[in-house]
Amino acid sequence: MQNGTSTLVATKTEVTNISPFGIWILTNDKEYFINYKDYPVFETATIKQIVEVKTDISGNLHWEELNADIELESLENPDDYPLTYR
Repeated sequence: MQNGTSTLVATKTEVTNISPFGIWILTNDKEYFINYKDYPVFETATIKQIVEVKTDISGNLHWEELNADIELESLENPDDYPLTYR
């Protein structure tokens, strides 16, 4: 191992289900549910827009075309991240 270097591991992220209530995302061998009620940007999105999810270097979720980002921490601990829309 060399000093001053780091290794980035590619994270496979995929949409595993789209339902009338929300979407299921699998990333880092863990599945998350994204409810349309909490994230309304996805309710009117096309299937193509929803499945185009990427992960950033921290493993957080990003949808370029929808201009939407979700931190995994907020999905794991939703009570710590109350959502307010205006």
